[in-house]
Amino acid sequence: MAELVAAPVFVSPERVVSCAPAEPVSHEHVGLAYYTAGSAVFEQRARWHVSAGDVVLVPAGEPHRVLEAKGCAYWGAGLCPVCFIADGAEALLEPFERVRRGGAAVVTIPDVRRAFFESLFVELKREIESPGPGTLAVQKSLVTLMVAEVTRAAGDVALDADDLVSDALRFIERRCLEPISLRDVAAALHRSPAHLTTRVRQATGRSVQAWIVAGRMSEARRRLAHTDERIDVIAERVGYADATHFIRVFRREHGMTPAAWRARLTRRPS
Repeated sequence: MAELVAAPVFVSPERVVSCAPAEPVSHEHVGLAYYTAGSAVFEQRARWHVSAGDVVLVPAGEPHRVLEAKGCAYWGAGLCPVCFIADGAEALLEPFERVRRGGAAVVTIPDVRRAFFESLFVELKREIESPGPGTLAVQKSLVTLMVAEVTRAAGDVALDADDLVSDALRFIERRCLEPISLRDVAAALHRSPAHLTTRVRQATGRSVQAWIVAGRMSEARRRLAHTDERIDVIAERVGYADATHFIRVFRREHGMTPAAWRARLTRRPS
């Protein structure tokens, strides 16, 4: 079952003394981890040795895992790519697109910028835990500053040629709120539906259709949590002409109807 994230951003501080390698995982959100202490070996297409000052960038759908960790402290943040694209903030995903296109998954923040960079996570956590008027705008501003720091630290690098799975996920993130299907994605990438869905499932553990649904559900949760739009309006905005079909898919993914999910969210304490 998908993680029930209501906001387009979430953040948490973590501490890991040691760990044993687990199976690679992939997520529907993009993620970044900023290490403030310790060291680790991170696997994502290649093996990366990270330590204090390093940021690990994880695009949505990218299999990854930690192989070793020694006394690690880090901030972890996740962003809903479909939510940011729907909100006109696609540029904030550029560092993750660079990784998809062959850029380094690890970026080192300069010493003189590290205290400021960590303060952005602290403020973002505070804003998420104690939201007020305009909180989503404040969150976006903090994420914008984070992205600017990462982009400057990354510099200019040569990128690899096209990658089919990355191109498919990128297309889905940008078009999943339209009434698209596996055939539409395959046609856009000039591949057969069978070939494309096999490649995507092998690389990410999910089918093309599952990624389409995941993107739609992320935006649906955001609208349920942060707007008063009717369920049928939300259904149409996330790619479902039939509200009944939307409700059925939402219940299958989250174990309850959109109305029940919204009601449960409003009953939670701040």
